[in-house]
Amino acid sequence: MDELEKRTKAWVGDAVLALFAREWILRQSDIMPDQRSQAFKDMTCNQFLSAIGQPTQVEANIGEVYEKRGLEAAFEYVEDEIVPVFKKQRRNRRRVGSWRDRRS
Repeated sequence: MDELEKRTKAWVGDAVLALFAREWILRQSDIMPDQRSQAFKDMTCNQFLSAIGQPTQVEANIGEVYEKRGLEAAFEYVEDEIVPVFKKQRRNRRRVGSWRDRRS
C-alpha cells in the first residue's frame, strides 16, 4: 500500500472509528453523559492509537476492513482490536487516579 492509498484508507477508517466510538460510548453505563466527549477524544486521538500501532496505519486498517467487508465487519474489527486496549487504559487511569486520591 503506497502512502496516498494508506492516507485515503485512514481517512475512511477515521470516520468509521468515530462512528463506532460514539455508539459504543453511548452503550457504556459507566461513562456518564458529561464524560462522553472526553471518552470520545480518548478513544480516537493519535496518542491512544499509537498504543496499538502507527495511528495512520491503525486507521487505514479499519478503512481497509470497511472497504472490503463493510461497516459491520469494520465495527467488529474495532471491537476486537481497539476496544480491549481502550478498556485497559481506562482501568489503569482509574487505578492511578484512585491511588493519587489516597495519597492526598
